[in-house]
Amino acid sequence: MNLGNNLFQARKKVGLSQEIVAEKLGVSRQTISKWETDETIPDIYQSKKLANLYKLSLDELIEFDIDVKEIEEVIKNSDEGVETKINWTSAWGKKYPILLSYQKEVDIKKYASKIRELLEELKIIHKYNELDSMLVLKDILYHEWKNNK
Repeated sequence: MNLGNNLFQARKKVGLSQEIVAEKLGVSRQTISKWETDETIPDIYQSKKLANLYKLSLDELIEFDIDVKEIEEVIKNSDEGVETKINWTSAWGKKYPILLSYQKEVDIKKYASKIRELLEELKIIHKYNELDSMLVLKDILYHEWKNNK
């Protein structure tokens, strides 16, 4: 994504018009339009004002991705009741079919036992609860996979 599109998407996400943003920043509506079409770029001070207006950090504004923000909102607003209704294996299996078939090929008990040991170790050493242990282990596994791709 480019900065102009990021500015446009961030503005739309908070439901503001170009006119309102221009008024709050003390610039013309045409200036906002030029920023959003990458004709010009805001200076650092105006960028900081835009980030504050859009309830984002400057880094978030520069890297703004509406899809990522929407996913983050869904995660933030989901509750345990909804989460228990979702069959995550089935849901992710639509994108990653291996999740629907590995059970026939993998010795699940063998891997589950090793995972359980790691979970228990996290609980004992770091005093994490069951959920926190699982989240930490999942995050470590993700980063290990990502770093070795």
